[in-house]
Amino acid sequence: MKGASLRKLAVHQFRYDFKVFRRNPAALFFTVALPLIFLVIFSAIFGSQRLDELGGIKTTTYYVPGIVTLAVISATFVSMAIRLTEERESGSLKRLRGTPLPTIAFVLGRVGNSLVVSTIMLVVVTIVGRVLYGVEPPPVDRWPALVVTLLLGAAAFSCLGIALTVVIPSFDAAPAVTNFAALPLYFISGVFIPETEIPDAILSFADIFPIRHFFRAFYACWDPVSTGSGFEPVNLAVIAIWGLFGFIVARLLMRWEPRR
Repeated sequence: MKGASLRKLAVHQFRYDFKVFRRNPAALFFTVALPLIFLVIFSAIFGSQRLDELGGIKTTTYYVPGIVTLAVISATFVSMAIRLTEERESGSLKRLRGTPLPTIAFVLGRVGNSLVVSTIMLVVVTIVGRVLYGVEPPPVDRWPALVVTLLLGAAAFSCLGIALTVVIPSFDAAPAVTNFAALPLYFISGVFIPETEIPDAILSFADIFPIRHFFRAFYACWDPVSTGSGFEPVNLAVIAIWGLFGFIVARLLMRWEPRR
């Protein structure tokens, strides 16, 4: 298939996926509203505190990149796993496999939708943090690091979301399995609880998984007491390795037909 035709099909699939997302109240709530609710709650509880171990930054400054991390993972990993499982079990993926739409165009459209939603959430959380809590956005010289972190993280967690469908037995189990995979890691990775309050042994365990590294890469872009470009090569490398792992698992084991 020619490149122009593939791009056209991928763009068409992206438009369809984005329209479906906008018309799904549950997806809008969990992807858009829930991260903002967490930001408001955490800021209300801990907003007046400062983290002396991190240079005395305000807690709200710490939580903005944390909530961006949550929002991107919700738009990619969580959304991808639940929606693909639903489509698989309803037979939609099986019917789609019988159409002329190439698999790569379908995947590109779905990942493109996740990336656009992630970008929107990055902008929204940054604006809310600035307007409500006075958290300065990353300086201009860290924008390249911010963009690379967003692109790499969105691609990696999209692949991991597709890979997770391999172990999800049914649509009813999808939210439980997905939250079981992600929710504990939010707590031990420093997303919900400041890392200064988490024992080193637990942080070392969290370092095995990509959520911790994704948060650290975003935090480096916002950190007001650090210098440099904001790039975190080690954290980005771990995210990329996990993304490659998810891609391989999805490529080899993803099912297009219902399990039942």
